[in-house]
Amino acid sequence: MSGKQIKLFLADGTPGGVTTAEITNWTGHVLSARRSDLADLLKRDEAQRAGAYLLLGDDEAAIENTRCYIGEADVVAERLRYQQRDKEFWDRVVVITSKDANLTKAHGRNLEPKLISLAALAGRVTVENSTAPGVPALPEADASDMDYFVSQLQIVLPVLGVNAIRVPTPSVPNKAADTTGSPIFHLRQVRLGVDARAQQIDGEFTMLAGSTVVPSWHGVGKADSTKKAYDTYRAQHQQLIDTGAIAVVDGNGRLTRNVVFSSPSTAGAVALGRSYNGRREWGSAERPSSSTFARRSRALSSHFTSRRRAPKHVAAQRGVGSVPRRPSADTGMHRACRCVQITDLDLREHPSQQLKSGVVWCQSCWCG
Repeated sequence: MSGKQIKLFLADGTPGGVTTAEITNWTGHVLSARRSDLADLLKRDEAQRAGAYLLLGDDEAAIENTRCYIGEADVVAERLRYQQRDKEFWDRVVVITSKDANLTKAHGRNLEPKLISLAALAGRVTVENSTAPGVPALPEADASDMDYFVSQLQIVLPVLGVNAIRVPTPSVPNKAADTTGSPIFHLRQVRLGVDARAQQIDGEFTMLAGSTVVPSWHGVGKADSTKKAYDTYRAQHQQLIDTGAIAVVDGNGRLTRNVVFSSPSTAGAVALGRSYNGRREWGSAERPSSSTFARRSRALSSHFTSRRRAPKHVAAQRGVGSVPRRPSADTGMHRACRCVQITDLDLREHPSQQLKSGVVWCQSCWCG
């Protein structure tokens, strides 16, 4: 995607106050303000136009602690005066109009259901709209313009800290040699039936739809601080179930959509039902997890220093009485091999094993 120039203007000169946002060569205009600054917002020309609006408020029981109501109006200012009396939960408002006043009532009605649908799909906020109106028909050219209008909103709103309609979409590299895309990370725990996949998408750690996770969170903490953290993880896991992001079927949990997490550790904790060091444990095809490295390293170290008789099937195939041994640089003797799966990357990451370059090891058991 090509770069975007976004212009922000702090109307009152303070962060978090009345703020305008525009994208160069885009007809849209976004106005954001705190509820305490609503009087100043209503005085502005943009609020006298047709458009859509988002009301946002904090709520610990909501998805990502945010509740959101989406609406539209022929004159946004008049509708916001009504919402100030009618709805108590919100403390921030975002007004969406156009620079040239070409966004009409029909466009607003087309925009509202699309924003509600995107908010539900993104799963980053609890949507307060009890119903989602149908998308009214527009002329083909206008419908195309509105699709582009929404795509630009998905870029500019996150810049203002509003992620309500930010839907993560994995980017597929155009060329096999392209290394800018994130690899797919894996987390597997056979005993718990966990097989999760994740990817870094738009700078956010995202667990991918179809991942299998624990059906309930079972971690138990001892210290007060640990109990508090575990309660947070448990609530987040339950919230994903309540919202349908995790579907529990036959005792197994499965993600029905991509879910964004604040960190790899949080994603791992929700997947496994216990605390988890995600920055060490998530692995990929390019780089296995550190626990995998440690497990392989311990096995590699032990089987190169032990002595044992070869299994009968190995002895029969090789015609020898012991497991083939690695040749020593000085004596030509061999060290025992326990047929542990090791990759080329492990050899590079574990030079302490002193594997000699130029020696071709068996890809199946490294016995040489």
